[in-house]
Parts: sequence; C-alpha cells; structure tokens
Amino acid sequence: MTVRSEPRGRRPFKKHCHLAAYFPGVDNTTVWADPRSKSQIDFSSLEHLARTAERGLFDFFFLAEGLRLREHQGRIHDPDAVGRPESLTVLNALAGVTEHLGLAATVNATFNEPYELARRLATLDHLSGGRAAWNVVTSCDASTGENFRRGNFLDRADRYTRAAEFVGLARKLWDSWTPDGVSRPFAHRGQHFDIAGEFTVPRSPQGHPVVIQAGDSDEGREFAAATADIVFTRHGTLEAGRSFYADVKRRLEKYGRTPDELKIMPGVTVVLGDTAAEAQEKAAEIRRQQVSPQNAIRALEQVWGADPSAYDPDGPLPETVPVADSAITQGRTRRGDTVAIAETGVPPLERSPRVGEARPSKEKGLPIRQTAIEAGGRQSFVGTPEAVAAELDEFVRKDAADGFILQPLITPVGLDEFVDRVVPLLQERGAFRTEYQGTTLRSHLGLPDPAWRG
Repeated sequence: MTVRSEPRGRRPFKKHCHLAAYFPGVDNTTVWADPRSKSQIDFSSLEHLARTAERGLFDFFFLAEGLRLREHQGRIHDPDAVGRPESLTVLNALAGVTEHLGLAATVNATFNEPYELARRLATLDHLSGGRAAWNVVTSCDASTGENFRRGNFLDRADRYTRAAEFVGLARKLWDSWTPDGVSRPFAHRGQHFDIAGEFTVPRSPQGHPVVIQAGDSDEGREFAAATADIVFTRHGTLEAGRSFYADVKRRLEKYGRTPDELKIMPGVTVVLGDTAAEAQEKAAEIRRQQVSPQNAIRALEQVWGADPSAYDPDGPLPETVPVADSAITQGRTRRGDTVAIAETGVPPLERSPRVGEARPSKEKGLPIRQTAIEAGGRQSFVGTPEAVAAELDEFVRKDAADGFILQPLITPVGLDEFVDRVVPLLQERGAFRTEYQGTTLRSHLGLPDPAWRG
C-alpha cells in the first residue's frame, strides 16, 4: 500500500491521531487457532508486524514481556508453552530492519537495576537513531519473584515508590553525559537504590527514551502524571475515555507539565467488514475462538477460586459464591476481584445478603462459556473501514484519547487490513499523518526533548 498524500483544499484537524502496534505475544486477545497465526518467537513474525506498522506510519511498535511462564493447576498456561523472548533483544534486532518506527520495550522495574537497564535502553536509542521507549511495569508477585535471587521481596505498597525512584535515577544517568559529549560522575542515595560511578553510554539522540506507563488506579494515574510520556490504558467507551483523559491531564499541572507532554493511548482491537453486519459476525466468531470450552472453565475457576471441572461449559453458572482473593492461577494477571468480574459481564449484578459478594445474575440465563465470552472483553471497534475511521477520529477530537495502541487479533498479519483500509481514510479526514516529519520517537509523538539537567 502507498499511503495517500494530503487531499488538496482539505484542512487537517488540529488534533492528529497517534497510532502504535502492540505485539501480543501470549496475550489471550490473539486467535491462535486461526491458520494464519504464526510463531510469536520467529523473527519473521516480529519483522512482518513491525514493517507493517512502519508502512502505516505508526508512531511505535510495542512489545509485552513476561518474566515467568504462567501456570494453571501446576501446568504451564497453553500459549506460554512456546516461550516468552526478552523484549530489548528483539527490538535491537528490529532497529536494523526499520527506519522510522519507534521501538517500545516492556521492562519490569521490580526485578531490574537502574544502571543496567538505563544502559540497555540508551544503547537501543543510539542503535535506532532515537526511537527507543520503555514501558515501565512493576510486580509484587511471589510466583514471578521465585525466578530471582531476592524472591518476592517487594511489598505491593512499595511498587510505585520503587518505580518512581527507578525512573528518576535512570533519567539522572542519561543526563550524566552533557549534550556535547562530556561524561560526569553520578551519585544517588535513596530509599531503594544507593549507587555512584560513571555512566558508560553518551547522551542519546532524543535525550531520554520515551517512558510509557499502564495503570488505572489512582496511584497509577498519579505516577503517570509525574513520570510518563505515554499512558497505556484500556477504557473502551467514549464516556469512560473522556473521564480518564480529563482526570489524568488535570494532574499534570502540579508537576509543572502541560497537557501536550503526556499522550493517552488506549489499547484497542479492530474488526473490519464490508458491511456492519459482516463485521459483527466476524467479531462474534473471533470471540468464540478466543474462548474455547476449556478456556471458559479455566476462566470460571480463576474467578470462582474453586475446581469447576465437573461443570458443563454450555451449562449454567455455579450457584456457589466466588472465593475472594483466590490465587489458583499463578504468574498471570488475575481477571480482577469477583465484583469487577461481575461488573464487566453483561449479566446484571445482584448482591448476596449472606456474604455481601457480587456475583453474575442468572436473569439472562447465559451458560458458562457465553458468560466468559461476554465478560472477557469485546473488540473495541467493529464495523466498516469508514465507520471505524470515523469513530477513532471522534475519540481523539472529543478528548477521549490522543491515539490508540492496536492489538492485532492474528500474529503476524493482523495489522495489514487496518493499514490498507483504515489508515488512508484517516488521512483523508486530515486525522493522521501522510509522512513522518522527524526521525525520533519524540518527534513522531510531538513530545518536547527533555531538558538536560546536569
């Protein structure tokens, strides 16, 4: 596909949409049973998705990471059986086959050290010509901690305090070289880190790699306002997006930042059809593929905290009350507490006067698998290319987002149709770039270069 040039006489909207691609890895969004799905480790899969994102003029390519294979009842979670490669190694390889695309790595601030990680990120920034980004994640998970010498040493309450100190120290290390190439000693003594020395990598082309943060809690929002350049969120409706957007942006002022210095980009999926009915039919089939009968039982077990193997996936929900705070599945993000799960699903809620727990109501009479399908999430944008382009544009124009991180449903070809059919329509609307204007990720995002603080 050749992207279209700007139509003559058409004035672009003042606010452009930013786009990124998320390589799902072992994410349950991906339809692994589809015959077009390929390896998540083979470099050709990663290269195809990255090249497609660059062909579509996306801002960046985003890799997830997992530090432990997830387990369920003592067995490795099925998608994890093929492994989970280290993201920075992959992105250094992709830097050699891309020219403009930003390269974002998810790296845990709990089980890494600032000096080592700052060097690795700065190295990627140099090798890519200023296209590196770091998605900061944290963990207090004992299962993950078992893979590390210190184990589960960090209390949940300390996750963000360590992460904030970690990011601040990484920036201090990046600033220990002057813009004209002079190295200066650094020293830091804080709650979590006490280090001193000299940093080995000169200041990179964009000064600091772009920092991404995901988290919807009040603590996470505050951390993003103080620290991040991009917020990766999951709000699916226009109303929820506008509320989140306004809340996070208003927090920036206390940190001396302007709204333009933080981009809010929800993760979304897209299902396209030649007609609205075709798109809806495809979306329904994708959900059925994502939630097999076996996965429905596993989801039920994770939420209920008890063995539901005797239940029929096509039968009714259990009459028993969910077990709160069950850790029946290790090494993976729990789907939420029982209240959150019930509120996510289509079935309405009813309160149990006996225990005060929320549980899905039987009013709709949905079987287990259908409940898991409806409660487990839906495609964010479903429709014709024209309708999807208009809706994406509306979200940005109405301040529900600054852009979107697309999560392809099929690896590695799941982004091709969006790039071929939706990107040209966004360009025609004046809502998306027709060419890259700069060379660094910060220039793609319209973020200011960080001021040097020596």
